[in-house]
Amino acid sequence: MEADDVRHAAQWLAAELRARPADDYDYDAHAHGLGWTCWAAAEHVLDDLLAYALQLAGRGRGDYLPVDAADGGETVVRSRRSAGTVGLAANLEAMAELLAAQVQVGDATDRAYHPWGESDPGGFAAMGVCEIVVHGWDVLTALDDEVADLPEDLCAGVLARLFPGSPHDLGSAQEVLLWQTGRRDIAGLGRLESWRWDATVR
Repeated sequence: MEADDVRHAAQWLAAELRARPADDYDYDAHAHGLGWTCWAAAEHVLDDLLAYALQLAGRGRGDYLPVDAADGGETVVRSRRSAGTVGLAANLEAMAELLAAQVQVGDATDRAYHPWGESDPGGFAAMGVCEIVVHGWDVLTALDDEVADLPEDLCAGVLARLFPGSPHDLGSAQEVLLWQTGRRDIAGLGRLESWRWDATVR
C-alpha cells in the first residue's frame, strides 16, 4: 500500500468522527469488542500511526524505538478532550500525514522492526491503514449501535498486503478483514480466537 492510502483512511475516519460530536455521542462507552473506551481506541490509533512513522524515520531494526509515555502510561499520544471530536479528527489526520510522509520518502529497500515481521514502507502503510479502518469500525459500531461500513478499497488493500491467503471468495473485503481480525464470523468458519497479520516484505 502507499502513502495516499494512509491519507485516504485517515480522511475517511476523520469525517466519520466529525459527524459524531462528543456532545451527542458517548465516547466513554466501550469500543465494540474491546476493553478500551471509544476515545481510548481512537487515541490508540494515533499512537500507532506515530509509532510507525518513527520506526520508518529511524529505520529501527530489532525493536521499537525507546519511546515511552511521559506519565508512565501506555499511550504516548493523548487528544485533548476539550477539543472534542474536531480535535480528535485533526490529530488523526496529522498523525496519518506523518506516516504518509515517511512512506512517501522511504525507499523500497528500507526496513524497520515490527513484532509481526520486519517490514518496508508499504507494509507500514498497510499496518497504519489497518489500524485506522479496523479500530474505526470498533468505535463507529459502538457509537451507532450498528455495524459500520468501511471503505472496500482499503480493506482489500490491507488483505492483499497483510493477510496473504485470505479467503477472498467468502464475502466482501470488509467481511473478510473483520473475520481476519477476530471481529466477525464468516461463512461458517466461525470467529478467530487469535490472529495476527504478516508484516514481512513480499
